[in-house]
Amino acid sequence: MGTKRELRDERFAREYVINLNGEKAAIRAGYAPKSAKVTASRLLTKANVKARIAELAKQHADKLDLKAEKVLRELSLMAFSNMMDYIKTNAEGDAFIDLSALTRDQTAAIQEITVEETGKVTRTKLKLADKREPLELLGRHLRLFDQEGQAGAGVQTILVDIPRPGGRELTAAANPQLPSPKTSS
Repeated sequence: MGTKRELRDERFAREYVINLNGEKAAIRAGYAPKSAKVTASRLLTKANVKARIAELAKQHADKLDLKAEKVLRELSLMAFSNMMDYIKTNAEGDAFIDLSALTRDQTAAIQEITVEETGKVTRTKLKLADKREPLELLGRHLRLFDQEGQAGAGVQTILVDIPRPGGRELTAAANPQLPSPKTSS
């Protein structure tokens, strides 16, 4: 049996992996609510606590069969879904939704299907998952953006000096990583 501190560290680690909220985990582990945020911050820097959290998180992921590839694949299905995969046209050029030949991958991107019947008309509304968030998450995974969400290492910026009337040029001042063009005097 471990010391009281080791037992509290273990309890904190177990509580932390539930929802990744350090303050709440500290409170549930028995630490004072007033200092829970500071305590959580301190505990999350301890090597034994970090190692235990990593071990518990891996156990949870294994139990749920969560793999990075699986998550990235699901994000890709939503990010790269296309409404044209769900729509067919008849001989007159009228568009209609055809769900009969959808694959499991295509259905992963469907957020909502609504069917309304009014008299002789059946209206089907198909809403696909929002593409922006999955694309952003994939972009972050691929390090296409810097910390502020701007174009980063994976995206190249091209700067060209353009002569302006009066002899002034647009320079690399907007991007300090590029050398400024030499000016003639």
